[in-house]
Formats: sequence, C-alpha cells, structure tokens
Amino acid sequence: MAHDKGLENVAVHWPRTNQYYDPVAPAEFVDFGAIADAPEIAAPTGALALHIAKTGTVRATAYTELVDLLLGLDGVLYATDAAAEDEDPVIDPDGCAWIAGGLERFVEGHEQHGDLVTFDSVAAVMRNAVAAGRLAEQQLRWLDQRLSALRDDAGNAPHWSFARSELAILAGFYRRCAERGFAVFADY
Repeated sequence: MAHDKGLENVAVHWPRTNQYYDPVAPAEFVDFGAIADAPEIAAPTGALALHIAKTGTVRATAYTELVDLLLGLDGVLYATDAAAEDEDPVIDPDGCAWIAGGLERFVEGHEQHGDLVTFDSVAAVMRNAVAAGRLAEQQLRWLDQRLSALRDDAGNAPHWSFARSELAILAGFYRRCAERGFAVFADY
C-alpha cells in the first residue's frame, strides 16, 4: 500500500471469493462520465464523476471529515469498524446504502443554502436537522462538540468548499454500490 496517495474507496465484488477482493469493472460506472460532460457542471463535480467513470473508485480523503460529521462516526470512509471486526477495511453493501442515504439527505437539506457547501452551511443544515428531532437539546450539544473539535487551535473552521452537486455524485457512487451489491474497499 502506498500511504502517500491518500484514501481511495474502491468498488469491489461482495463477498470476496478468494483471498483478495476483486475490483468492480469501471464499466459499471461508465454513465457517471456523461455527468462530467454536462455544460453547466461544476469543475470538481465533473472531475469526481469522470474519475468514478474511469476507475470505479473515489479519492475519498477530501470527504472524510465531512462524512464523519454527517454520519456521526469516525473513520466511516476508512471502514475502521469493519477493519476491527474483519481485519479488512471494507464497507459492505448495506453500509454503502447507509452512507448514500446520509449524503442524499444532506444534499437535499442543503438546497436552501445554495450550491456551495462550507463548514458554516454544513453546521446550519445539521442544526436544522437535529433541532426538529427527538432529544434536540442533547443532539445540539453533541453537534456543537463535534463542530468545535473540527476547528484548529486558533478556532478556525476547516476550509471546506464543495459543490452540492459534487456531494450528490459522491452519494451516487455509494448508492450504485448498494444497489448492485458491491462493497467498497478502503485503500490507502
């Protein structure tokens, strides 16, 4: 494993049939390439869609903090829970559906905040979501702690800047894996 390339989430066949997981052919994601050619698509969205179409993988490093915050766990895209249980850092199809669902709900909830996803807009969407739920005060305290933990020593927020459409494509990758019974191998 080359540790300098960052985290990649690779679509693989589930369950494995031998010692190693077999990667899914990129042809399973070829339709993502059409998104990259859309005339008004944001450049990061197009780049992500094209990479998925060509490789069947997501360069996940940039999304790890955001996904962990949205889903309320640590190391989601690293498949750390699976690694502890199975010694293989794999997200099974049900886990892919869970990730996709969380991202899809966030993308939908972010619509009123526009297409630019920042730390502040993520906080606003999440506050709206937990304020309407059960145990709202407890959830808001938990959220404030998570948000504070993401700030640096000087109190500066992470410099997140994602297109909402980019996160929709990210969700689409995990949704495709879930629907077709693929798993995702965390390679880093």
